[in-house]
Amino acid sequence: MSFSLDGRRALVTGANTGIGQATAVALAEAGAQVICAGRSDMSETLALIPGAEALTLDLSDPMAARDVFEDRHVDILVNNAGTIKRADSTDFTEADWDAVMDVNLKAVFFTCQAFGRAALARKAPAKIVNIASLLSFQGGIRVPSYTAAKHGVAGLTKLLANEWAAQGINVNAVAPGYIATNNTTALREDPERSRQILERIPAGRWGKPSDIAGAAVFLSSPAADYVHGAVLNVDGGWLAR
Repeated sequence: MSFSLDGRRALVTGANTGIGQATAVALAEAGAQVICAGRSDMSETLALIPGAEALTLDLSDPMAARDVFEDRHVDILVNNAGTIKRADSTDFTEADWDAVMDVNLKAVFFTCQAFGRAALARKAPAKIVNIASLLSFQGGIRVPSYTAAKHGVAGLTKLLANEWAAQGINVNAVAPGYIATNNTTALREDPERSRQILERIPAGRWGKPSDIAGAAVFLSSPAADYVHGAVLNVDGGWLAR
C-alpha cells in the first residue's frame, strides 16, 4: 500500500503525449485523480484515464501556472512539459535559447513556486517530481539551451528540497535516458547517431515512456517519503557505462 496514490490529486504538465502521457496514466493506475495540463489537445490522454481533467496551460509563458493552485487542491506536481532546439552552438539564436529556457527551466521554477506556496499554506504533505535528463549530468551536442536548462532543473530540485523537506514537501527528479518520444525523433531517424546511442546503452534498447512513469509514481508515493533532492536516472544503464 505504500505505493498507493488513493485520495491524492496530481497535475502533470505536457501530458498530451510521450513521457507526460505515460506518467499521467500511471499515476491514475496508482489511484490518483489526474489533471492533464498543457497547451496541446489532451483528448488522447483523457481517453486513457476515465475521470481525468484537462487544463489548458501554455508554459512558454513561465508564469502561466501562477494562479493554478490557488483554487485547486493538488498533492502531486509532475513538471514534464519541455521543448528542444537543435543547432551548432555557433549558429544558435537568442530566440531559440530563450524559447527552451522559458519552458524547461524558468517555468519549472515558477510552477514549483506556485505549487509550493499552496502546499505550505495548507501545511499538508506534497510531492514534486521534475523531469530532468541525462543532460543534467552530461553536455550532449547541438543542444546548448536544453543542456543548460536540464542542469538547472537538477540544481533547482536540490535547492527546493533543501528549503521544503522539513515542511513536508518532497522535491525530486527523474532523469530519463534516450526515450522514444517526439523529442528524439531526429536522433532515431539518423541511422549513424541511433547506432552510436544503442551501442552505449547496456540495456540494448531505447527506453519507453512507461519506463519513466514507474519512477515518477514511486517518487510521488509514500514509499518515497524520505527521498529528498534525488535525481533518479532511468537510462538503461547509460551513465553506468
